Amino acid sequence: MGGPVRPNDDVLRSIRRRWYALAGFNALAEQVRDPGRDPSQRRQALRKCLERFAPYGHRATWHHLCARAGISPDDRYPDPRRLVAALEELEEARAVWLAYERAFARRRRMEKHDGIRQPPGPDDWHRRCWGGRQLLPVENPDAAPGDRLADVLRRLIDDVQARGRHTGYETHGPAGATASRPVEKVTVNW
Repeated sequence: MGGPVRPNDDVLRSIRRRWYALAGFNALAEQVRDPGRDPSQRRQALRKCLERFAPYGHRATWHHLCARAGISPDDRYPDPRRLVAALEELEEARAVWLAYERAFARRRRMEKHDGIRQPPGPDDWHRRCWGGRQLLPVENPDAAPGDRLADVLRRLIDDVQARGRHTGYETHGPAGATASRPVEKVTVNW
């Protein structure tokens, strides 16, 4: 009867795998920045960040970040500095999106307080892309805009909000509206 019981390597691997599967965006971003990790693990952590936030869809956002950071999408051992540069662009875009979501939540609380229970028409777009995935779906990864993700998202959000103003919906919601109107697919000129 020796000391404490140590789990074997298979059990430790299983625990790590489950923890990584549950890790949020910020924990994964820390893994990308961790100099003690192998470049392939850092790359994998960046790819997992795209499971939490991928404005163009997973594949197109990955290709966009790689092109902007000078990484080959198929490179299994990319330069860690370039991975961090790609992560920083993704984090900047995520900050823009989270600010929009906070403003949206604040506005919806006010609308509900005023008796508007159904989200107004322009909010259909927000419901379809909740969480920041597929905000601006791009089928062909090479067709994604070349601008920074944050700049594209700012233009997209401005365009959606402008459409709401042009249809009679102000940023605080429509006066007396109780039902949502269908909204056409959102497109932005880059």
